[in-house]
Amino acid sequence: METKKEIKILFWLIAFFLFAYFLPLEKAQFMDAIYEALYLVRWYAQEHVLLCLIPAFFIAGVIAVFVSQGAVMKYFGAQATKWKSYLVASVSGTVLAVCSCTILPLFSGIHKRGAGLGPAIAFLYSGPAINILAIILTARILGYELGVARIIGAVVFAIVIGLLMAFIFRKEEKERAEEAMNFPSPPESRPMWQTSFHFFVLVFILIFANWGRPDVDEGAWFWLWSNKWTITAIFGVLFVASLLFILKLNRWYVAIATTAVIIAWLLVPGNPLVPFVVAFIGLSIITAATPGEPREWLWSTWGFTKQIVPLLFAGVMVAGFLLGSPESGEGIIPNEWVATLVGGNSVFANLFASVFGAFMYFATLTEVPIIQGLLASGMGKGPALALLLAGPALSLPNMLVIHSVIGTKKTVVFITLVVIMATISGLIYGAI
Repeated sequence: METKKEIKILFWLIAFFLFAYFLPLEKAQFMDAIYEALYLVRWYAQEHVLLCLIPAFFIAGVIAVFVSQGAVMKYFGAQATKWKSYLVASVSGTVLAVCSCTILPLFSGIHKRGAGLGPAIAFLYSGPAINILAIILTARILGYELGVARIIGAVVFAIVIGLLMAFIFRKEEKERAEEAMNFPSPPESRPMWQTSFHFFVLVFILIFANWGRPDVDEGAWFWLWSNKWTITAIFGVLFVASLLFILKLNRWYVAIATTAVIIAWLLVPGNPLVPFVVAFIGLSIITAATPGEPREWLWSTWGFTKQIVPLLFAGVMVAGFLLGSPESGEGIIPNEWVATLVGGNSVFANLFASVFGAFMYFATLTEVPIIQGLLASGMGKGPALALLLAGPALSLPNMLVIHSVIGTKKTVVFITLVVIMATISGLIYGAI
């Protein structure tokens, strides 16, 4: 046993030495790829960690602590009505305007509370794939037909992939469901409507804090974007009410934290990110100082953070090195290769678009301008749909975290199903 361990250490030492020895630092393309990796990490930290991930981690903590296992099992468990659980899971993206990484804490939360693999996977896929804002943007920029094909394909994908995952792993899921039944959850400490209110206020804070600018300067979507921080502040007030009257936290603690947020907003009126961050720092301090459920909520949030953040950043860096960032340039793989490989409507073009989309990281809404550029470079309509169906729902960072939640075998099957179905959908759409 010791010999095997020492050989493994020797292998990694040799691998690191060879990597260091042959680093092609004199190659401009290699150095550009390193820059792209670091650029994408910085961009991800600036654009997504504070506004997307932190609220998502607290929402996941709400699911893990305040939502009883019985409630999750009622809607997503083995005994739940199948059509209801898959329907709710498959259309969740119309409510959650999140990317493939922001959905992960929420997926991990409901899976931890006993949700069946099928509905949980349907939720995991649909969250970023059926983003209503992205669907509208797709229809406006890439064409009505592609927008309709995307939403139909995404809903069907969520349900079919969830059902296939549940069928393939039915033996394991049966054992897991039986174990959950043997450990009944305690009765809920508060009415379900109160927990739902607390949960959805946080969800709407997440949604409106990340509301993207539309491509037009008028209409309802533009109005929502123009007033997104006012709307976020309104939900912030509702959140304070929830802390006081639902969680019944210490009023002095809440008052001090709220005052700190208001002062931050007055001191830096042009940067709403500052009071937003102050609010979550205050929330962390208050919950840490309050024994019972509030402190459990914080520790559960911290547990999701520890599990997910390191894997996400590692995946973002690798994705940036290989494929570049959405805004600045290309990685070690030239963009011209990608544009050439996805031309026409061949099986290879659709398969390549699906695999490329599955590994590349797309922030919410960024896939549309990227595909617009690829279409201008000769990309076929079929591969465009394949990339739209595989890209937003998967990414290399996303895969690493999914693996840590459900294991290697299930992760590989999930990725394979997404790629295969995206490829077939692209072929059908391209042929019509």
